[in-house]
Amino acid sequence: MLKPHVMIDFTKLDYLKIGNERQKRAYEVLTKYRIFEVLEHYSPILAGTIPIEIDIEGSDLDIICEVEDKIEFEKFLVKNFSEFDLKIEKITIKEENSIICNFQLEEFPIEIFAQNMPTIEQNAYRHMIVEYKILQENGEEFKQKIIDLKKKGIKTEPAFGVLLGLKNPYEDLLKI
Repeated sequence: MLKPHVMIDFTKLDYLKIGNERQKRAYEVLTKYRIFEVLEHYSPILAGTIPIEIDIEGSDLDIICEVEDKIEFEKFLVKNFSEFDLKIEKITIKEENSIICNFQLEEFPIEIFAQNMPTIEQNAYRHMIVEYKILQENGEEFKQKIIDLKKKGIKTEPAFGVLLGLKNPYEDLLKI
């Protein structure tokens, strides 16, 4: 008998406390450094592979934020995280200006990604939710195949694309 799918509230970090070892450790590190408290004004959400348990060694903690004023946000990042070796870059994705900030927190690479749109509408979050549902529906063997593809260097969305036969995985996943 299939167990009913429980949708995790990924907008809060609580689920990490009862997750696998890496999720528990991510929770410890994020709370120790008060990352989500510091970013609170920007509606931070942990996205990516660690929340949905398809991370591999070296996977980063992807934190997405909603930011209107990119210049202010950049100053904010420098002010609040300057003790870490910050790398900040500005990029444009489909006409949307974005900021990416990378640094290391203990064993975790951290990536803060900011766009001027609500975090739950950002592609990183939307991809994660769809991928989570696909993983729930397809079981452990499918999940392991995704992890194996990732270990071979294939990024997450393309890995789902390979197994699901998607031509444009970044766009096609959002249609599922």
